[in-house]
Amino acid sequence: MPISAIASAREILTRLHDVMASRHTAQAKLNAVVDIIGEALESEVCSIYLLREGLLELFATRGLAQDAVHVTKLAMGEGLVGIIAANVETLNLDEAAAHPDFAYRPETGEERFHSFAGVPIIRKEQAVGVLAVQHADPRRYEDVEIEALQTVAMVLSELIANAGLVDSTGATTARPQSTAAMRIGGFKLVDGMAAGVAVYHQPRISIEHTVAEDTEAERHRVYAAFDKMREQIDRMSNQAEFGVGGEHEEVLATYKMFAYDEGWSRRINEAIDSGLTAEAAIERVQQRTRMRMREIDDPLLRDRMHDLEDLSNRLIRIVSGQLGTAAQLGLRQDSILIARNLGPAELLEYDRRRLKGVVLEEGSLTAHVTIVARAMGVPVLGRVRGVRREVAEGDRLLLDVGEQSLHIRPNAAMEEAFEAKQLITQKRRAAFAKLKAEPPVTRDGQRITLMVNAGLRDDVAALDLTGADGIGLFRTEFQFLVSATLPQRERQQRLYKDVLDAAGDRPVTFRTVDVGGDKSLPYLNHDEEGEEENPAMGWRALRLALDRDGLMKAQARALIEAAAGKTLNVMFPMVSEPWEFEEARALFEAQRAWLAARNRKLPADIRYGAMLEVPALAEVLDMLLPKLDFLSIGTNDLTQFLFAADRAHPKLAMRYDWLSPSILRFVRRVARQCHEANVPVAVCGEMGGRPLEAMALVGLGIERLSITPAAVGPVKAMIRSLDRAALAEQLSVLLAAPPSSLRDSLMAWAGQNGVELV
Repeated sequence: MPISAIASAREILTRLHDVMASRHTAQAKLNAVVDIIGEALESEVCSIYLLREGLLELFATRGLAQDAVHVTKLAMGEGLVGIIAANVETLNLDEAAAHPDFAYRPETGEERFHSFAGVPIIRKEQAVGVLAVQHADPRRYEDVEIEALQTVAMVLSELIANAGLVDSTGATTARPQSTAAMRIGGFKLVDGMAAGVAVYHQPRISIEHTVAEDTEAERHRVYAAFDKMREQIDRMSNQAEFGVGGEHEEVLATYKMFAYDEGWSRRINEAIDSGLTAEAAIERVQQRTRMRMREIDDPLLRDRMHDLEDLSNRLIRIVSGQLGTAAQLGLRQDSILIARNLGPAELLEYDRRRLKGVVLEEGSLTAHVTIVARAMGVPVLGRVRGVRREVAEGDRLLLDVGEQSLHIRPNAAMEEAFEAKQLITQKRRAAFAKLKAEPPVTRDGQRITLMVNAGLRDDVAALDLTGADGIGLFRTEFQFLVSATLPQRERQQRLYKDVLDAAGDRPVTFRTVDVGGDKSLPYLNHDEEGEEENPAMGWRALRLALDRDGLMKAQARALIEAAAGKTLNVMFPMVSEPWEFEEARALFEAQRAWLAARNRKLPADIRYGAMLEVPALAEVLDMLLPKLDFLSIGTNDLTQFLFAADRAHPKLAMRYDWLSPSILRFVRRVARQCHEANVPVAVCGEMGGRPLEAMALVGLGIERLSITPAAVGPVKAMIRSLDRAALAEQLSVLLAAPPSSLRDSLMAWAGQNGVELV
């Protein structure tokens, strides 16, 4: 049994170096490799499967039947070997046959072996084979053995690529077969429109030599590269041109923390100790990070690990002496950047005069690059699958993030339509800007309160830009999500005070932290039950905050002290039963009493509200309303709970309509109860930011909307053209006997009654 991963890997690599330098055939070398690995790990079986003609073929084995070599073949995704290759993941099983994807191949004679461990052999970020070991006794292989296998797999990648044994993976930036105009879709990350030529962010750096001749020399190369990389990061952070004091500064601080992380540099050093070159050691640690990313369901933690990948790419470029990015080579014309993913510092390297937009194969709303791009004003379209297959360097691109589309090699008609839309958009913006000082009052005299949703300090600027009445939802969790550690109370307090000061006399409603479930914090320890199968309906929001009341107490004190002398509006998310609201309010009141006893300056008033997202709360609303100062309906979560449909599921995203009888009847019932109890009720969420949906909400009796800043102009224009009483009467008819499409009926009514819908 090996005593350490370093010793195991070094022993194997030393022997592999001799094998690779020999004049033997590729097959003979592979035969020698499985013997070396099997002996070093004291494993009865060691096998190498390589991808050829689309199938994973058994190329060499020690321990299985030799007659099976070049006979046993598995499709990608078939059997344990196929799963490893398809998912680019590691498997470590004490009983292989118990795995649901186990596929028995009688010609191999493997029935007497129980334990199984396998790692992918990776070339250009794709699996080109699998290295597997097996043992007769049921046992899991130790971490040191798995790490040794992963290191060896990396060296094998070089050997088999040089021998031409596997299918060619091809360059991801090669010109596509088609040169015709086409459109592909994506996911809106940062709204906007842009035109320019396609520029690839980073061609892949190919590592040619993996086994080190001089370990100390490789270590010094890495040390020098780390110093240079950290200088670059510090310089970029200091020279960032966009405003000060925003959450993007916290993003960059977190990013810098990764750059100085001793654990990361230690892992690279350990890989060098095992016998790898500097480039191979960085790539080895990067591969491990990628595999971990594939195993992580939490999108937020996965986003943080993208920052580490960004730094790894930068470090490899420095240590290899290759510039490698379009930013360092310089943009020569208006450009749209194409990348699998980006780190925030990589985006900051680009010339903002010529960088017009970004298209990502991956990306998410909470990724650091999205936050920084928003601060820079650069439109970003994410989750554009296959973009690197369809777009060639230099292709003309039209990016319309609002329409969630990318037009590739557009024809004259597409260009003309795009330019016309840009012109219309500019004119609409100008028209909406003129409405900024006008009140959102319906034609029959009903004043509607229009608020904005926010989560960043800089978002408060939207109040002046849009003329909104205030902030109806400030998502306090954003500060937690972009931080590497739990934000201290003082830091929270500074943010809340800055927001209140910037808002002036306009109200701000702070939603207490909504984390957990699918918004997991890596620094917050979770229960030991493991990953949640239904995170949106799991241990999150108020449930988590009440269980971890230290988190909520710190936030309560920060909010109370920040609002000294002002009115503090606090809203609790995901309230399911009245006792949860009462417990949360009692916690806040206890903190107010604690501060009062110490003669701290307190808010002039604290108003407490709840978010209605869980349908069960509507059934006990009569019990809760007497205790509420206000209620807010969160339509995003409410919709998925009412329909039992995950809103992030691609097959369900467009299946259920907000303008359905079930949603509208539910909202009408809640609005009526609130009006009868004289409790203000608002809707916050995407539904209220769409003019047609907002029209329906106003007709149902909703008088307060909290929406994205970009939606304020279009919704205000709709309100000012609407006769609310006439719509309320029409909705009563439609909801009593709903037509097949309420959406079509409401669109028709709006057209007939001159309602402005943009």
